[in-house]
Amino acid sequence: MAETIDELEARLADLRVRLREATRARDKGAATRIRREMRQVEEAWESALNEDDADQHPQFSEDADRNPTTQVLEAAATAPAEARSPASRLPTGIPAREQAHQALAILGAPAAPKLIAATYQAFFTDPLIVTKLASLRRDEERSFASQGHTRPYYICAALTHDRLAAARGLLAVSTWPLDRRIVGPLSPRTDFLTHAVGVAEQIQRLETAGHHPGEYAWRLLRRFAFNIPGAYESGEPDPARVIAAARNESTVHHEADAAERTAAAVRARSQLTDVQQLFGAPLQSMDRRTATTTS
Repeated sequence: MAETIDELEARLADLRVRLREATRARDKGAATRIRREMRQVEEAWESALNEDDADQHPQFSEDADRNPTTQVLEAAATAPAEARSPASRLPTGIPAREQAHQALAILGAPAAPKLIAATYQAFFTDPLIVTKLASLRRDEERSFASQGHTRPYYICAALTHDRLAAARGLLAVSTWPLDRRIVGPLSPRTDFLTHAVGVAEQIQRLETAGHHPGEYAWRLLRRFAFNIPGAYESGEPDPARVIAAARNESTVHHEADAAERTAAAVRARSQLTDVQQLFGAPLQSMDRRTATTTS
């Protein structure tokens, strides 16, 4: 019999305690096993949540096999315009690269185009069409290769920690530190938590300024909160609670994730050109480099 959401959350809470103890004891073997079990339980929890949410909110039930970040947010891109009533309104005709930059500044970590579009549309009035982001990275790479650092920023690629190649479907900002633009095995979860904090903080900024975030912004935050234990109970999510819960969980993964990213960044600085540090090394080139190193 499948476990309920409550039972899975209880297991996750127990596993986090065990992981913290194993980390403090420097028992890497136990920590690895616990992290593996946590990923399995998280997948089961997300599956159970999607089944439950599909009954209550059919508009969020599409593509249930997608990863949590895109799965819970990409459906928001179809929200009606009247659900978006932010105070920070930009004029029409904003280039896609600037729209992506605005959204990534809120999210604070590499993100997929659909999440970037969903975030932008939660806080700004202009629509950001996902298909416009499809060729953006290639256009930015061509511009950087021909003109260098002439622009204040570029929309670039996130890099894989092992091959230092462009991570498929993830965009970042060139002004971010290199280790922040690298994704390792634990990065999807730590970046998800960073995204949640960024969205919650943006809502807080609007409220502090006396503005009222639209329903779309709250819906976006709610979808994040659903996937962070302790972040949400019912009704409108509390941004402060989401931030606290996300930061509390991130302490479990941060040390190992940061170490992986930092080590990869050191390799990238010594092995890659300026263009490759932003847009990734060719996979064939990295394969030859690996073969040379191991021979």
